[in-house]
Amino acid sequence: MTPRDALVTSLSVLLGSMPLTALAQDATIAGEPSSPHPTIESLSIVWPIEGDDDADGVVTVRYRARGESSYRAGLPLRRVPAGSNEGFSWRNQHAGSLFDLRPGTSYEIELSLDDPDGGSTSASLTATTRPEPSLPDDLRERPVTPATLAAALRDASAGDVLVLGAGSYDGFAAPHDGTAERPLVVRGTPGAIVTGELRLDGRSHVFVEDLELHARVVLHGTHDIVLRRLVITTENDGVLALGRRGATYDSTICDNVITGPSRSFTDAALGADGANEGEGVEIAGAGNVVCRNRVRGFRDCLSTLEGDEALDQQSIDMIGNDLSLCLDDAIEADFTMGNVRLIRNRITNSFVGISGQPTLGGPLYAIRNVMFNVIYSPFKLHRGSVGDVALHNTVVKCGDALAVYATTPVSRSYFRNNLFLGGLGGGTYGGYENGDGAVIMMASAADSADLDYDGFGSLGTSSFRGRLGGARFSSLAELRSRTSEAHASELGEGLFAAAPPSLAGGPFPERDAPDLRLAASSAAIDRGVALANVNDGYVGDAPDLGAYEHGSALPLYGPRGATAPVCGDGVREGDETCDDGNVRDGDGCSSSCRLEATPPIDAAIPEGVDAGSLPDGALSPRLDASARPDGSPEGASAGDCACRLGARGSGSSALFVVGLLGLALARRRSARAPRR
Repeated sequence: MTPRDALVTSLSVLLGSMPLTALAQDATIAGEPSSPHPTIESLSIVWPIEGDDDADGVVTVRYRARGESSYRAGLPLRRVPAGSNEGFSWRNQHAGSLFDLRPGTSYEIELSLDDPDGGSTSASLTATTRPEPSLPDDLRERPVTPATLAAALRDASAGDVLVLGAGSYDGFAAPHDGTAERPLVVRGTPGAIVTGELRLDGRSHVFVEDLELHARVVLHGTHDIVLRRLVITTENDGVLALGRRGATYDSTICDNVITGPSRSFTDAALGADGANEGEGVEIAGAGNVVCRNRVRGFRDCLSTLEGDEALDQQSIDMIGNDLSLCLDDAIEADFTMGNVRLIRNRITNSFVGISGQPTLGGPLYAIRNVMFNVIYSPFKLHRGSVGDVALHNTVVKCGDALAVYATTPVSRSYFRNNLFLGGLGGGTYGGYENGDGAVIMMASAADSADLDYDGFGSLGTSSFRGRLGGARFSSLAELRSRTSEAHASELGEGLFAAAPPSLAGGPFPERDAPDLRLAASSAAIDRGVALANVNDGYVGDAPDLGAYEHGSALPLYGPRGATAPVCGDGVREGDETCDDGNVRDGDGCSSSCRLEATPPIDAAIPEGVDAGSLPDGALSPRLDASARPDGSPEGASAGDCACRLGARGSGSSALFVVGLLGLALARRRSARAPRR
């Protein structure tokens, strides 16, 4: 017997003595986690795995800014089984995000994976958010007129600021790149107007700021572009970056006013086939930040790309935008590929609120968005959408409240702490019916859809009925007993401190955006569930439902800088060092919006997970003793994304033995195979 045969025989005997469950694919084999494409306020976490065929693995998260002594809990990562849809596929993984982080800050992140079938382990990594875009003080300003623009563009180089004086400029292309340290800048002054397309195709590290344009900005094949404080009025698109033309990566589009060609809020203008046109911001690519813009009068106000134009649509933030008169979708987050975050946007007078048609595995996060007078559906989760997460959103509309009229299953969705109000005024709009006041109409919800702790109401109908998956209900008790909404709330009149305009007569004409903060006596107060890194610092016995915790300031929607900073509005401005959406001390951000010492919070137990089922250390993993003093693992540079893994549990040992056996057999076959 050869030594190789002896090894195979020994391993076979060893494996024969093991329980069959140790060899099952239900155990997890963890890969190496990463944090791709950090944005200014968020970090993505992706942890690829093999196995866990029963998808019962759970990853808890905790994090701290480098230099802080205590950890905060993050939301558990979402379990994303491998899948495919619409010609795209995604891998087997856990994925999720950290929200509302400080710009330009390194974070130490600790992950703990628990799989009862084996393979439990822990990992850590360090990742750094992008800083807010800024310019050095020593750039060279070069005055430009319409007559000298062509020569100025030709001669420009990194570190130049082309200052456009008053006058009318034809469209132009930027022929040169900047650098990360010395961007190339195009800056407007009052009276400077660009009447044609501004094309940045193929460029990097270019800023365009404080400029009025009467045509679109094109970003094909770009990266690290900054568009800020622009006023764009267009008869087609506002900002465009197609996937087949190279998309745009790690770009920042913030504090702009973008107005499109669609100006009529009528039935004939609604929907994909309506009399509407133009995309406000339509971009493919990863790492992009679209924040605090005011966008109005387009088919879709903010949009990713669909079909073969979709490219790397992951790790994207759309935060604090004020969107209105979006005649198909206010936010068309179609064909997104994980860790896309739609946070604190206000949507008014639009056909659809948020579209995930489809989401390709997810997670697609929709958090604390406010939708008023969205006609058809607040969440259009069609074409087999997988992995949609909706937390703390407020929706007020006519017709059905939570209306998802998909004909294909909506799977692995996760809804918590949302507020949905429908009621009278439903009918047929844009060729589509929006129901007659059901509180839920989501027959396509798959068994894996997980909705709970949401509030529902139907104003003026004197009914509480609907359908979630295969279950129909006609009372709150039946909703709780027959569906996953075991902790649902029934809502009615008097929810808001200021009563919003009635929609009982239908969606027309346009209404002003109302203030939908809760009344002190609201039935939505203290009815939610704690969600780490989403509703930290809530007041009372439990978080409130909807986008606003009672007593919070109204967030700033749209461009910053028009008013003085307001502490507690969730927007970091001026000399604020933090703004967590409240004016309470003791939660890490003081009542005057100054950073406090981090409260000592270990990783939270995810909702629905029995703490007793987790192994020792699962909720509070510690750094290896070999970690460097700066907190990064041995061999990593400060600020790098660096990872470590540490195995736990007997399942890993069994899988290691299986791997040895497979390797031995493969080498044995290889030795016998003839060379070719």
